[in-house]
Amino acid sequence: MEKQSEILTEQLVSKGFVTPEQHNEIKKYGQLGFFSLNSELLFFLYISVLLFTSGVGILIYKNIDSIGHIAILVVNFILMLGCFFFSFKKAKGFSKEEVAFENPVYDYLVLAGSILGCIFIGYLQYQYTIFGKDFGLVSLFSAAFCFVIAYYFDNKSVLSIAITALATFIGITITPKTVLANEVYSNPQLSYYGLALGALLILIMEYTIREKAKEHFHIVYATFALNLIGICSVAGLLADYWYVFIFLMALAIYYFYKVSHQIASTFLFVFTLFYGYVGINIYLGRLIVFMETSSIIELIIYLLPFYVIGSIFLFIKLIQKFNKEKHAGIQ
Repeated sequence: MEKQSEILTEQLVSKGFVTPEQHNEIKKYGQLGFFSLNSELLFFLYISVLLFTSGVGILIYKNIDSIGHIAILVVNFILMLGCFFFSFKKAKGFSKEEVAFENPVYDYLVLAGSILGCIFIGYLQYQYTIFGKDFGLVSLFSAAFCFVIAYYFDNKSVLSIAITALATFIGITITPKTVLANEVYSNPQLSYYGLALGALLILIMEYTIREKAKEHFHIVYATFALNLIGICSVAGLLADYWYVFIFLMALAIYYFYKVSHQIASTFLFVFTLFYGYVGINIYLGRLIVFMETSSIIELIIYLLPFYVIGSIFLFIKLIQKFNKEKHAGIQ
């Protein structure tokens, strides 16, 4: 990382963006060995928010009979109001452009308030069934609540909660546990819902791009849309109508390949390659089963190690090429 920074700095010097004197000062500063605690402190602050809100949930669960429902709701509501009160005082208001608090602590107050708000809505439904017997509406209202908070306070973490709640509303929980438990793959209907939600997120992203509204949110929408469409397309390739999903996955891979270059996201590019690689292998597996020729299968088994090694080599080369193009703007 340090070597790459030196190379980029030298490129800036060669282009005239940085003077030789400034370059010398940068080198001297780098040799001092100082490092910033900002990221580490923010990480611990994020963990603190999660531990606090988790503690609230555990406290409610273990003492629900002794504390009382009204008391729990009142305390939860007061804590939520406290978080948003201080956040509103320091917020700069809604803007289509990226805005930030002067102190990043308030971002985590917004996150804590949003989680407490979702807990409040869920507890109201659990205890008083304010939405009737449809518990799915809890996720829908939580999603709407978090979308408003995310856009007003310009908070990506809350936006992620909003999209997750929206996915939960339609019955999808994309976690490592549910993926390994075969939840999406065993229920074709969820695959269709996931594809629809992924397409909706793409439409929202494209609309905001056109309107130039919160453009830095695009990476969040793209990440969720890619994973939803990728996982659901893989599930479709394993189903009876797999040939339909070939075109859907090919179209999705092409789209996200372009998006990853547009927003210069290595993360998005890597996962686009990953889903494309999985899709290609499932398709090849379908063709092998269709041929049912023992001689061809034996040849494939013989060539399989070379195929795997070649795939890894190509995967690394593509990522290196992407990173090189990513930094080409200052070369």
